[in-house]
Amino acid sequence: MIRFTRNEIRDLIISFIVIALGFSILYCNRDYNQIIFLFPIVMIGVGAGFIFHELGHKFSAMHYGYWAEYQLWPTGLVIALVSSFFGFIFAAPGAVYIYSNGMLEEENGIVSLAGPAVNIVLGLLFYGILMSLGPITDNTGYIIALICLLGTRINFFLAAFNLLPIPPLDGSKVMSWSIPVWLIAFVIAAGLVLFFGGFLG
Repeated sequence: MIRFTRNEIRDLIISFIVIALGFSILYCNRDYNQIIFLFPIVMIGVGAGFIFHELGHKFSAMHYGYWAEYQLWPTGLVIALVSSFFGFIFAAPGAVYIYSNGMLEEENGIVSLAGPAVNIVLGLLFYGILMSLGPITDNTGYIIALICLLGTRINFFLAAFNLLPIPPLDGSKVMSWSIPVWLIAFVIAAGLVLFFGGFLG
């Protein structure tokens, strides 16, 4: 049974808002007046990317019978906001904490891989919607295209970033379980970032 605590819901909402603000600052190109316009647009791409990334961890851990709960990391939220002013973003707002008496290394690796895998799927979904829009002739179409463009880029970025083999990021746990699996996943995620970053540039 999937359950959320009140504190977990609060932490997810706070992290969601802060990360959305950070990416809005990142994409405004120092024109901070654009943040008001970008924020609700980025919230959709980040909302899908961030929330479903964490739910991927939570649901996969609970699949193995463990209790899992998201908790924000205040320092990570501050770093995300500060770094966004310097043209990049260190997106580590928190993590899903798994409570167990002894989690197998393979289970930990699969649970860690679930989050980035969700981001890859979402990125491809946003890209598919973007490609299906056809000619854009009005503001609504432009906004939808922008949402899909940012959704594609942000989700691929989140996948590649979280797969970096640096503790406490997901990549370090996947690598501890299986170097070949980590390498394949990271190459795919990084390749998507590089290809679509230029292709949609």
